[in-house]
Amino acid sequence: MKKQVKAGNITFGDGHIYIQSMLNVRADDIENSVKQAIALEKAGCDVIRAAVPHVENAGLITALKEAVSVPIVADIHFDYRIALKCAELGVDKIRINPGNIGAEENVRAVAEACKKRDIPIRIGVNSGSLDRKLLEKYGSPVPEAFVESALEHVRLLNRYDFDDIVISIKSSDVKTTIAAYRLLSEQTDYPLHLGVTETGTAHMGVIKSAVGIGSLLCDGIGDTIRVSLTADPLEEVYAAKDILKACGIGGGVDIVSCPTCGRTQIDLISLANKVERAVSGIGKDIKIAVMGCVVNGPGEAREADIGITGGNGKAVIFRGGEVLRTVAEEDALEALLAEIEKL
Repeated sequence: MKKQVKAGNITFGDGHIYIQSMLNVRADDIENSVKQAIALEKAGCDVIRAAVPHVENAGLITALKEAVSVPIVADIHFDYRIALKCAELGVDKIRINPGNIGAEENVRAVAEACKKRDIPIRIGVNSGSLDRKLLEKYGSPVPEAFVESALEHVRLLNRYDFDDIVISIKSSDVKTTIAAYRLLSEQTDYPLHLGVTETGTAHMGVIKSAVGIGSLLCDGIGDTIRVSLTADPLEEVYAAKDILKACGIGGGVDIVSCPTCGRTQIDLISLANKVERAVSGIGKDIKIAVMGCVVNGPGEAREADIGITGGNGKAVIFRGGEVLRTVAEEDALEALLAEIEKL
């Protein structure tokens, strides 16, 4: 039975996969941090994390809580007093690495402050934070080292009667990340925060994240995800939504389109891109097939809620494998959107 951990108005472990992202505005720039948080919430981000590098930056938590309704997570390293201040200000969740905030009494102080206010803690372990003893034991940051580190931190918090815990064990190596989470999922029932760390810029970062996060989600592992990109945080949210969709999780519009070939007689690449942009704001849970010829077109449209194909200057809209309309190619998008509106 998966342990459930409440953070603000959501519950990790309740069967839903929550999308996270992190502000990349300086913590002392409250105005632009708030603007970015609002944009993330509008884009569909379920949880927003903010770095709080100094105690004097803790006021950012108050500003964010006043601006958005999604849970706010304080990302804290080294100074346990920052965590205490953020807890005092009502943060919804705290992310720490218990190994880098000093003596055990510091960890105890954070655990007691969070327990008093029902604030969960995410234990975040990554390649750069592995204890030297574990690296010496295993020789390198292997999956077993990540899992042992995370569970040691869990036991440390448990020692102070704290159990509202979420765990992440992220590597920049995709295969290591997958293996580590699989191993961890066999040994604990705490909710798991999935991600591949330091993936790079948007293009390769999305690919690495899709392979790593997607593999685990298809295994039934994970409760919340963050796609880490060297890019605008909004891109992380869009990528996360697409990964969930590719794994058959969540709702929204799903577009399938063929890769084109010598049989294609319609400007499919342009049409597919236009359809993708036009339906991006539609909230319906539908599948749209955009196909290039009659070889695959009707068949794919039969599997989809609505489909379009064509050739020789014409476009044909299908539903359930049956032709609904035939229009001029230049009217294809308008006709497709009209049929989608009827669904």
